[in-house]
Amino acid sequence: MGVFTRATASRSRTRTITLSGLAILGASALVLTGCSSSGGGEGDTSNKPAGDLSLKIGTLLPQTGQLAFLGPPEEAGVGLAVKEINDADLGIEIDVSYGDSGDPDNKAFATTIPQLLGEDVSAIIGAASSGVTKLVIDEVTGAGVIQFSPANTSADFTTWDDNGLFWRTAPSDVLQGEVLGNLIAEDGNESLGILYLNDSYGTGLAGFTKEAFEAAGGEVVGEESYNAGDTSFDAQISSLKAQNPDAIALIAFEETKTIVPALSGFPSDKLYFVDGNLADYSADFPAGTLTGAKGTLPGLDTADLGDFTDRLQEFWQGEGNEELKDYSYAAESYDAVVLIALAAIAANSTEGADIAEKLQEVSGGSGDGEKCTTFKECADLIIDGKTADYDGNSGPVTFDENGDPTEATIGIFQYKEDNKYERIAN
Repeated sequence: MGVFTRATASRSRTRTITLSGLAILGASALVLTGCSSSGGGEGDTSNKPAGDLSLKIGTLLPQTGQLAFLGPPEEAGVGLAVKEINDADLGIEIDVSYGDSGDPDNKAFATTIPQLLGEDVSAIIGAASSGVTKLVIDEVTGAGVIQFSPANTSADFTTWDDNGLFWRTAPSDVLQGEVLGNLIAEDGNESLGILYLNDSYGTGLAGFTKEAFEAAGGEVVGEESYNAGDTSFDAQISSLKAQNPDAIALIAFEETKTIVPALSGFPSDKLYFVDGNLADYSADFPAGTLTGAKGTLPGLDTADLGDFTDRLQEFWQGEGNEELKDYSYAAESYDAVVLIALAAIAANSTEGADIAEKLQEVSGGSGDGEKCTTFKECADLIIDGKTADYDGNSGPVTFDENGDPTEATIGIFQYKEDNKYERIAN
């Protein structure tokens, strides 16, 4: 792999993908060349807050539904960020209201969104599911409220008509699909079957995975979809097995607990998972069920997060919760809150549109900001009339004009005998 150019919806951007995990892939990077927005420079003292800012935000994260396993780390990330921003006492105080997104099936979001908008929030952190966001994004952004997802990966949001109010710290599925497809090919597989959820997340990621795998010389011999709420996958699995693929990619959510047993007889080390179903299955399957299976998940190695995970656990358990089992999208959730707070200070406003106008700047996507890695460090720069360029726990972020991060790390993981996964060393 090397340097290549891809056009996306008639716009080009510079993106860097860091592949971590397999030694065969090493630390090589895929760089999509193009042009990124620029301009501006150091701010002036007009950015200095005239007084205390009271910022109200809400969360639309999965407490129930198929992605409920992602809820704890995401809510922990939000909560820790709010605590540390408020403790810094730098002229901004955040009040957070936690709400359940559920999923497109149980529709918990239908109650949460009116509640949060009724509380006059400036921003909503969520959803985790791209399918949920598609059902609420017009209502949220139409109300002048920022919707900031730590986990939405559907490529559709890059060009969504959102009045500049949709942002995300998770990379587009263009990137994860590229990594997954190349991983499967690099493992020596020449043919691939794909079972995917028939929604914006599943169809998009399946398409980008197929594109990358076939570009690497492989052949996708079978593609089968299922709908949310389906409980039987026998027909799809029989169809895929009939094509005798070397490997099968499962682009799914909680249905994976039903799909895997139905795949009995297919080699576990030829199964590939994604962020939506890369979970701890130690309590769900007999030991050895998933040995050798691999998967991809956006985010830095926890070993590179310093004391972030310790602070996260201390905060979460201090709130009376059980120990976090993993940290999926915790850093992305934390960074979302920090970026919103920094943009509010830079704008000296808690209005959604005003904050959105400053989000690209404080991420380093525009202007010529000074690098900083904590809320306090960045806020001090802004208050001093300078421009901050926040590099967070999820990575450099660096938003483009569409609200997408232009740099991302996609981790590669492998399941052990106990059906728990671990990141593969470089």
